Amino acid sequence: MEANLQRRVQRYGWDKAATYYEEFWHKQLAPAQDRLLELAALQPGERVLDVACGTGLVTFPAAAAVSPGGEVVGTDISQSMIDLVRQIAAERGVTNASFDRMDAEDMGALPDASFDVVLTALGLMYVPDVLQALKEQYRVLKRGGRAVAVVWGQRDRCGWAEIFPIVESRIKSDVCPMFFQMGTQDALAKTLQMAGFGDVTHERLPSTLRYESGDEAIGAAFLGGPVALAYSRMDEPTRESAHKEYLDSIAQYRDGDGYNVAGEFVVALGWKR
Repeated sequence: MEANLQRRVQRYGWDKAATYYEEFWHKQLAPAQDRLLELAALQPGERVLDVACGTGLVTFPAAAAVSPGGEVVGTDISQSMIDLVRQIAAERGVTNASFDRMDAEDMGALPDASFDVVLTALGLMYVPDVLQALKEQYRVLKRGGRAVAVVWGQRDRCGWAEIFPIVESRIKSDVCPMFFQMGTQDALAKTLQMAGFGDVTHERLPSTLRYESGDEAIGAAFLGGPVALAYSRMDEPTRESAHKEYLDSIAQYRDGDGYNVAGEFVVALGWKR
């Protein structure tokens, strides 16, 4: 897909998903986000960039970890996400975090060598040119700084993966054509190395996504994630048929009234030497 179109799809899709994202994904993404922060080993006084910050699920713990004296800058391609995370920061009284709408592939507004750490929690799957995004992260890092990123793992280890063909068969979505590419083998680590990072390490993190009901699983898949824009264009009968097909696709993970859906993340760490 043409890169500018993909960026528009991501921007307006996440605008649609913004108000549902945290409700449906907070618990499910916590293991990956916790491991990302653990590997980042943030210290008081450090300056951190959180790329694709969303509603601040990583930004706010990072802001607490670098206090006193440190700060976090959160960026996201979605203006709705930025508006929402600014509101959340104000409500929580977080004063050492700021937020700006920005394309991960073009962060020219940020000076060279201005951050100690760059974090990207489940954002690189949506970027048309991942290598360019990581080169930008390398540029804004200080010498001796580190970048930590987490992406979804291999497609066959993510039980919810049928959401993409289910949506695509009903309405052309132009979303995430290479969604699982970075989670395949050592693709994320190799791309970090190509961007200039050294001492790169990576690990796979098996996980289980718990949904207490079919409605919760449907909400996460269709309202709070990357297909939200396409879903908004479906009429009610189309939505109902998509819901049924999706629940059928995760039926093997049924546990009582809910679902324990298989998932996998890949976490990688690289240094600017």
